Amino acid sequence: MKKIALFVMVMALAVAGLSFAQAKPDFSGKWAPKVDAAAPVPPAGGGGRGGGMAGPMTVKQTATDLTQEVVRGENTMTMVFKLDGTESVNKTQRGESKSTAKFDGPKLVIKTTQEGPNGATETTASWSLSADGKELTIARTTQRGESAQVYTKQ
Repeated sequence: MKKIALFVMVMALAVAGLSFAQAKPDFSGKWAPKVDAAAPVPPAGGGGRGGGMAGPMTVKQTATDLTQEVVRGENTMTMVFKLDGTESVNKTQRGESKSTAKFDGPKLVIKTTQEGPNGATETTASWSLSADGKELTIARTTQRGESAQVYTKQ
């Protein structure tokens, strides 16, 4: 009888541990770009291709979607991503973009395709939170290479 009780208790803890490990992070909040004082100052402008420094952003997340509102200067861009892996369509300054977003463990992976004057561009953005939830890292991979931006929660 004691063995059965011990087995049931161990199984209950194992199931609880799996549930905790599968919890999806919540990226909601106001985020400001973290500035590295040792990094060189990027040139002004950026040619409209995402160059230069990222601006502050607000993220709202529900069980079904994530809304990202980014401020760059006087411009605000809002993107909405469905979190179930189905396609989301958003309008940007360069036209229409099509994205799929889904969780890969604790990371949110957003793959975006956008038509441009030189053909389609593809971007993969991997969102992850620090253990304390106070830093958000967005690592991007494009045809031009890899980059990352770290944000701090406000």
